[in-house]
Amino acid sequence: MMAAKEISKTPSSSKRTLLSTGSIDIHAAQSKNCTKWRVIDTQEAFEEIRCKAFEEPFHCSLKPNCSCDDPADIEYDSSRTWVIDKPNLPKTPQGFRRSLVLRKDYSKLDPYYISPTGKRLRTRNEIATYLKDHPKCKGIAPTDFGFSSPKIMQDTVPENVEQKDSVSAKKIC
Repeated sequence: MMAAKEISKTPSSSKRTLLSTGSIDIHAAQSKNCTKWRVIDTQEAFEEIRCKAFEEPFHCSLKPNCSCDDPADIEYDSSRTWVIDKPNLPKTPQGFRRSLVLRKDYSKLDPYYISPTGKRLRTRNEIATYLKDHPKCKGIAPTDFGFSSPKIMQDTVPENVEQKDSVSAKKIC
């Protein structure tokens, strides 16, 4: 596992987290050297690590004042739902924000982008149209946006969530 995001099962009171249930509240990366999970302070820092996962794997010393000798920042467990992002996804272009929406049945996270004007863009076609209509976004192409959905770690999904049969079947097998 290269990098992960956690989805809060309950609203969080921390100022650096989103307060809505089902939102990404912590970004974390797993050290290649010691396999400990390290909390990454911002989505931007997480995306920087994720986009270089193959050529520059994350290790504890990349985090200030941190080493593999220190205890893990967070443990992988079922106290919250974990999702694993694919490595080497492109960083979100400047001025845009990537957001993920968890489906009620925990089957998938739907990625979308918020434009600099606040418009919600769900597909590459919508992004292409937006970029065409907003010439200030020069140098940005639809291929600069990643619509790959992170993998939901089924062993961390709450037991009381009604899942589609295909997801439930995978969990049992």
